[in-house]
Amino acid sequence: MKKISVITPCYNEELNVALCASALSKVMKSKLPGYKYEHIFADNASLDATVNILRELAKTDQNIKVIVNSRNVGPFRNMWNAMKSATGDAIVPLLPADLQDPVDVIPLFVESWEKGSLITYGARINRQESIFMRSARSIYYRIIRRFASTDIPLNSGEFLLADKRVIDSILELDDQYPYIRGLIAQTGVKSHSISYTWQKRVRGKSKNSLISLIDQAINGFVSTSRVPARMALLGGFLMSGAGIAYAVFNFVAALLFDLGTPVGITTVIVGLFLMGGIQLFFLGVIGEYVLSIHGQVRRSPAMFEVEKINFDVNEY
Repeated sequence: MKKISVITPCYNEELNVALCASALSKVMKSKLPGYKYEHIFADNASLDATVNILRELAKTDQNIKVIVNSRNVGPFRNMWNAMKSATGDAIVPLLPADLQDPVDVIPLFVESWEKGSLITYGARINRQESIFMRSARSIYYRIIRRFASTDIPLNSGEFLLADKRVIDSILELDDQYPYIRGLIAQTGVKSHSISYTWQKRVRGKSKNSLISLIDQAINGFVSTSRVPARMALLGGFLMSGAGIAYAVFNFVAALLFDLGTPVGITTVIVGLFLMGGIQLFFLGVIGEYVLSIHGQVRRSPAMFEVEKINFDVNEY
């Protein structure tokens, strides 16, 4: 009997974890009765009653497994660490605790997997959120798809199903800030997409702040594309050429015409601020790559799991 591993990263989700566990259990029993499964809740050092609720759930259901981290390491590192403990033949890296990605899609993932697709993406074609966030996400997905070094399906996130062999191959990379959907896409194996509607959160408040979302977006762009660095290089050449041309023009004008007292102070000031701003922008772009290298080389302190529930050591 094949086994499906489903990972739910959580942080202060006391209102949602029990409902999430119940929803997956119902789907597995009603639509996938021929499969074993494990539901791994990876807690990011929640400050509310989330961990206590998970302990109680794990007592009555051996399919529910719990990893409790010593600190909040962010959603991507949390999922990455949980994938290392997954033992299923296929793995869903993210089933959100608030079920904005609907659990009913998982049987469709499994069906596609059984037909030979080693990766089945969930494509969020409709989003029940504000126009601003919907538009921002749409633009981001299209930009990263256009400039990424590999083909990343539009509107796809970590709500997907991948064969265990695919997951094992990316886990060998030991990435310090993994962009999971990008790493999975870079394997280049046979894939398929299933469209669905991304639901509006009903209970609780999202723990992903705007700053966190921007950080994740920049990491995704830097992780999958070298275009920003190349654009900075090209832009530097163009601006240098423009500066040299402008200097030559002024030198020739000074020789051919009697300009009298110095003029063009406004032009100089504008030019200084323009060039300074462009240089700072390009330094920022390069800085993102330097920070990425710095994080990978220096490495942050190892993630520490303070508690693991319902994990059998013989499974590893």
